[in-house]
Amino acid sequence: MSQVKILLIDDEPSIRKLVSAYLTPEGYQVYTAVDGLEGLKAFRAYHPDLVVLDLMLPGMDGLEVLAQIRRESEVYVILLTARTEETDKIVGLSVGADDYVTKPFSPRELVARIRAALRRMQTGAVDGERSMLVFSHVRIDTSRRQVWVNSAPPQPSESRLIELTAIEFDLLSALAESRGRVLSREQLLEKVWGYDYFGDVRVVDVHIGHVRQKLGDDGFIATVRGVGYRFDDEVI
Repeated sequence: MSQVKILLIDDEPSIRKLVSAYLTPEGYQVYTAVDGLEGLKAFRAYHPDLVVLDLMLPGMDGLEVLAQIRRESEVYVILLTARTEETDKIVGLSVGADDYVTKPFSPRELVARIRAALRRMQTGAVDGERSMLVFSHVRIDTSRRQVWVNSAPPQPSESRLIELTAIEFDLLSALAESRGRVLSREQLLEKVWGYDYFGDVRVVDVHIGHVRQKLGDDGFIATVRGVGYRFDDEVI
């Protein structure tokens, strides 16, 4: 099994040293970059499995780096930010980040989030059996982590494979597996992020919006005002 590669992009030497010191004993191969341009070069050279990205970088800032990464890859991205304004974090999530950690942060918490994210992404890769969730408009292969839209009969030729980030896939799968039931934002945080989450629950809303956009949602992900979301597509 190849060593998991993590890219850390941060201009603070102390942060790079501290995070590397915690990640390396976990068995991860850690690459670091001090600014946005160097980070993009490292990203393209090493093809990391996960990126930890500082939002405040000299020159090309973290949002610009994130936008460029998203044009090229669906790699899992955790933002590091010293900003306290929730709008800044939501903007980062809207651009394509999967999660964020606010500075100052606990290295143990960051490692736990990285470990949980990698575990979720690797579940399908090590699962020998294919598990399919098949609905009228959507088909989900939970082992291969693939989603097709309009894939069901009577017109299977209209099937199209869509690209979802790890978080987007896990959110859609969680909703689909609970079809017809309302899941609160807190329940989705627990199911998808997999740890006690202390951030804004609006992180769920942002990612659900991305899923709907990619699915071309005709209403089968319903918003239950003041509660959460429900998957309403019909089983076939």
